[in-house]
Amino acid sequence: MTNVFNRFKAGLMVGLSLFAAVAIALSWSDAACALPIVANLPTGNPITDGRALLRYALPIDNADVRKLQGAIEETSDTLRVSRKRLSAIKGNLTQADRIVSARAKDLLKSVPEEQQAQGEQLVEKIRADLAEMRAGVEANDREVVWRERGEVLSLIGQLEELMVGEFPYEVPAEYSNLPQLKGRATIAIETSKGPLTAIVDGYSAPVTAGNFVDLVQRGFYDGLEFTRAEESYVLQIGDPPGKEVGFIDPNTGKYRAIPLEVLVKGDKEPTYGITLEDAGRYLAQPVLPFSAYGALALARPGENPNGGSSQFFFFLFEPELTPAGANLLDGRYAIFGFVTEGKEVLEKLKEGDKIVSARVVDGLDKLVEPRA
Repeated sequence: MTNVFNRFKAGLMVGLSLFAAVAIALSWSDAACALPIVANLPTGNPITDGRALLRYALPIDNADVRKLQGAIEETSDTLRVSRKRLSAIKGNLTQADRIVSARAKDLLKSVPEEQQAQGEQLVEKIRADLAEMRAGVEANDREVVWRERGEVLSLIGQLEELMVGEFPYEVPAEYSNLPQLKGRATIAIETSKGPLTAIVDGYSAPVTAGNFVDLVQRGFYDGLEFTRAEESYVLQIGDPPGKEVGFIDPNTGKYRAIPLEVLVKGDKEPTYGITLEDAGRYLAQPVLPFSAYGALALARPGENPNGGSSQFFFFLFEPELTPAGANLLDGRYAIFGFVTEGKEVLEKLKEGDKIVSARVVDGLDKLVEPRA
């Protein structure tokens, strides 16, 4: 398996036009391995920032705020390349300024009346930070522009969150015996190498995210060791001591099995219990893709898409291994969140390191307890 993976990595790095991708089944063992071929790959660059993916995943319908977000998100390529002139992003800033000034009412029309005042304050802060960002461009101060860009995007994210109404769909009744997260939660994870912060997204994966938040709240992961670590690929944890490979619910005495749950762009609710490949949806793109470092996804045993429980993995994204829209883990495993702080810590963690503690610091009120 290692040799196959290495040959694949090397092939990508020399620019093959036909990509071969290794999809290693993230099972309790490393026994299963497949080498499918992918043709007709989509063009363009994948979004590699977990925070950006979470912003785009919010279930809102406001074209103006999406245009505003897109204008600022697009500045990342220019800012990352030191030889590119900062003046190249002036067009993005002009577009953003026009939206927050001339179209402020359209920005706020999706915000509930009781939160309009808060929304107006956010728009004013965005306008002020855009001015600071432009001043940084004029001064050719890349550090200032990066900082202000982050502030603007954070404010846009807060404005978008105000636009979210009721939970957008009904989870199938057959999963009512499982905890569900009807919104988002923030998880603080203290590891033996330092702290991580993760945002868990119940809008895209309510059952998978609900299971994780419930286990965190129970203290299930406290003291557990990472059992699998593959550089530039995965870091896995969640296997409890003893013969069991998942969570045994003390209320039922049974293994809590979690169905595969993937929300596809354009769908109103997730697909359950089947991989997108097996469903014949080969070109479908998940709302939460494997394109960002620190994606959290549920592991599962072998070929059973509905056998996941407590074991999950951090995906250690490496751009050259993941052509845009063509990661073969997409649609095969359920992502339920992203690490938003602590990438430098995640890079240090190895097999045998531990989660010292994990705590829900925000969003516990969105957790819906299972019904009998």
